[in-house]
Amino acid sequence: MTVDPAVLEELGRLRSKVPELSGSVLATADGLVVAHDSHGMEPDTLAALAAAHLALARRFAHAVNHGELRESVVECDGGYITSYAAGPNALLTVVTSGDANLAMVHLEARRCVRRLIRIMALEAAPQMRPEIPTQAGPSTPLARRTPMATLPNVGRRRQAAG
Repeated sequence: MTVDPAVLEELGRLRSKVPELSGSVLATADGLVVAHDSHGMEPDTLAALAAAHLALARRFAHAVNHGELRESVVECDGGYITSYAAGPNALLTVVTSGDANLAMVHLEARRCVRRLIRIMALEAAPQMRPEIPTQAGPSTPLARRTPMATLPNVGRRRQAAG
């Protein structure tokens, strides 16, 4: 899979703005890696775990009627793992050290997510997709089948008896 250079540029920009950043992964909501800037971490594992965590957090938000989930923070002894919804089908997960300024991480990661959403929307634009060739339909309409439930009862009794 080819990664859009603009996506990698955004992840690099996030790393330059947040020096405590250990790694970042942009993934689908299914847990597949779209792009990553993670050194010393397994991006596939991080993406899969983040997607599962995001799905659970979304259910949690709906259970308490707080609307759509925007982000989730996990605080550990050694730092933070934050996941941000990047539209309905993607998420950005950021791993930072314990001395990170969490407010600054949120500020920069949210900006990054907004830019990533715009980039992904441009990638999905219909004019960029190849056209599907049209095929000629059948010259005559397809035969219409009548469901058994619409047949008169007399016909069904004859079939059962014969």
